[in-house]
Amino acid sequence: MAEKTPNATSSGQPPLADLHRLVWTALMAALIGAGAYLIVPVGPVPVSMQPFFIFLAGYLLGPRHAFLAMALYLLAGIIGLPVFAGGKSGLGYAFGPTGGYLLGFLGTALICGLARTRDGELPWLRGVCAGLAGVGFVYLTGAVWLKMVLNLTWTKAVALGVIPFIPWDILKVVVALACARHMVRLRLTPGRR
Repeated sequence: MAEKTPNATSSGQPPLADLHRLVWTALMAALIGAGAYLIVPVGPVPVSMQPFFIFLAGYLLGPRHAFLAMALYLLAGIIGLPVFAGGKSGLGYAFGPTGGYLLGFLGTALICGLARTRDGELPWLRGVCAGLAGVGFVYLTGAVWLKMVLNLTWTKAVALGVIPFIPWDILKVVVALACARHMVRLRLTPGRR
């Protein structure tokens, strides 16, 4: 029978691993909110740094805690904290033209989190594929919502809510993945998913 070391729990994780993961979850929720302030208004859907932090949350935290970070961010905005793009908040904003993107970001965080392997690694190809799938998911939910709320044609909804963002979001995926891989290599992240 193997002896337990005082530095590990029965699951093999360090004793403060759960606390470390929760702190990172709260930190990523705060960074998602900060990213919403860094915007360029280009129509009904602004360009912001928010997706970068959502991709980063997925890559660093894994699916469950990335989803929780995004949900925490949404809850903060819905209850009135000014964390949505441009310092907006409230349930009315969450159901406005960008509401589909906000809901879609829950799926994006989860999908990007699937890029982490069981042993905590973050391979390039897997990360890029998860990031692009996450981008596709948020575009789908966002465009559908935009079409319904603003009563647009499909062409107009895609032209306003998808096409202008494609190059920026691909760049954000690559940079978030590079940052996350560097942090994983330095063992700064919460570890396994």
